[in-house]
Amino acid sequence: MCGIVGLLMKRPEGLRSLGELLAPMMVCMNERGPDSAGLAVFGGSPGRGRRFSLFSATHETDFAALADQFTRDHDIPAEIQSLDHHALLTATCERGDFAAWLTETHPGVRLLAAGESIQLFKDIGAPAMLVERYGVSRMTGTHAVGHTRMATESAVSPAHAHPFTAGEDFCLVHNGSLSNPYSLRRRLERLGVRFETDNDTEAACRFLEWRMREGDTLEQAIEKGFDELDGFYTLLMATPDRMVLVKDAFACKPAVVAETDDYVAVASEFRSLAHLPGVGDARVFEPRPQTIYSWSVR
Repeated sequence: MCGIVGLLMKRPEGLRSLGELLAPMMVCMNERGPDSAGLAVFGGSPGRGRRFSLFSATHETDFAALADQFTRDHDIPAEIQSLDHHALLTATCERGDFAAWLTETHPGVRLLAAGESIQLFKDIGAPAMLVERYGVSRMTGTHAVGHTRMATESAVSPAHAHPFTAGEDFCLVHNGSLSNPYSLRRRLERLGVRFETDNDTEAACRFLEWRMREGDTLEQAIEKGFDELDGFYTLLMATPDRMVLVKDAFACKPAVVAETDDYVAVASEFRSLAHLPGVGDARVFEPRPQTIYSWSVR
């Protein structure tokens, strides 16, 4: 049992309220996932360079020194913002070049996500702890997806926590379990796709991103996923301009949607939405099986 949450603000004036509304949504999912938690926030400033979300398991990592070394090694200016175990480095650098440099020079630091819009946080511990530690209530942006994990099939670690990312500016959270992640993994590895964990959700994330690299839209990739992903799942995905929700054919994993003129909110349980302004007048519904729900940022 895990918990998923998602929130997309429809109006520009609502961007400053994203974190304030999202934080209690995460905390309400505490009992559904006490092992670890994470969230991805979208809404960067395109054109300023790629944003690299970093994680270090130790407090001894000097992220400012890491950014200085990157600038010296590449002659590229880098901005760094650090908070506890996480940091966000912004620079005009290709993802592959940065990942290779990071592995060589700072093997203890993990690259969580990359792109012009995404910033990602995840850590072990109760969701309420993550919300407090990383100041979720103060975050701003257009939309965000979050996850609270109760581990059933792989280790409890920051690497195994959700959201999972693949490529750039794409992430996925998952409630459920896949029965064929290893066959999917073997197939993708033969095509050159690299995996970082043995978590079943990573297989779904990398399958969809692989299909998009092959030319599919996200919706087309999901349609192929209906045939390829075997198991029970509710998947909530995000790109820079939208949030997408889908359930498997049996739709046994819970999810509820509340939509108003100001926002779209998704959660595993309605109690996670009950505090939202205007939710009493919202269009509230349970997603149908194998139906793609997509909401765009205006």
